[in-house]
Amino acid sequence: MGTATLPASNKSWVDKLPIISHLKMSSGLQRGMLISGLVLTGLFLIAAIFAPLIAPFGFAQSGNANGDFPRQAAPGGDFIWGTTSGGYDVFSRTIFGAQTAIFVIIAAVVMSLFLGVLLGLVSGYLGGWFDRIAVMLSDAIYAFPSLLLAIVMSIVISQGQSKVFGGVMAAAISITVVFIPQYFRVVRAEVMRLKAEPFVESAQVIGASPWRVMFTHLLRNATRTLPLIFTLNATEALLTLAGLGFLGFGIEPTSASEWGYDLNRAMSDATSGIWWTGLFPGLAIVVTVLGMTLVGESMNDLNDPRLRRFSRKKAKRITEAGVGA
Repeated sequence: MGTATLPASNKSWVDKLPIISHLKMSSGLQRGMLISGLVLTGLFLIAAIFAPLIAPFGFAQSGNANGDFPRQAAPGGDFIWGTTSGGYDVFSRTIFGAQTAIFVIIAAVVMSLFLGVLLGLVSGYLGGWFDRIAVMLSDAIYAFPSLLLAIVMSIVISQGQSKVFGGVMAAAISITVVFIPQYFRVVRAEVMRLKAEPFVESAQVIGASPWRVMFTHLLRNATRTLPLIFTLNATEALLTLAGLGFLGFGIEPTSASEWGYDLNRAMSDATSGIWWTGLFPGLAIVVTVLGMTLVGESMNDLNDPRLRRFSRKKAKRITEAGVGA
């Protein structure tokens, strides 16, 4: 029997990035889902970053040099998606709404990532009474509905004034509190598994401090699955913000554009046959959530060898390599 020689790995650091590596290993339907999700998410990011250049009007602009904008005007002419009952351009508010959404996602997920990973590292490595208390608190937090917590935070932070800071931070803080246990449990489980590995024991033998072991040897190896949780939690953050605005605890239209608030204001329009004021903000939520969900689910499938699907050519090559070994 011949001996198969495995080619040396010459992948660059770019090829090892989460999205790039998943694209290279994907095929068929999984690749289509991943690319579709990336395209939809990319459109969302482009709209958020370049909103002032894409939108023809400001999010709170209801008039120009020619006079006030018409109220509830049908799509067409200068207003390609029509106008709202307040005289705002629907297209401009939908585009600027992406900015508000990205602010909440970044604030919420970054804060929960930082706190959840830190607590997971310390709890999993040190154990003892701190670990027991942290696990008990994380279980208790699951009993708090994120939307209810967001409403309470909105009242406490903004004090009845739905300004952009109050609305964004109310959603971000409530989502952070709810998401911390997810990151905490994932990192804690990985740290508890890894701290018995030889490379960790070797670091302890040579006198490395607990903090050095945690942040130098354990952190990188315990956070490999976090990009998957990030994409899925980003969608929940967006839906929480939209639910907050829809219930009337969102951001005032003169402070920032927010899709949930626009849907709330469009409810009375729908009964009058005015469909455009609610259709486009609703589609923005659906498309953005769908894009992020497709990316997260595709990455999850590709990370699991049991769910990963190979192309016929790649499967044949793997089979031949196994037979020749």
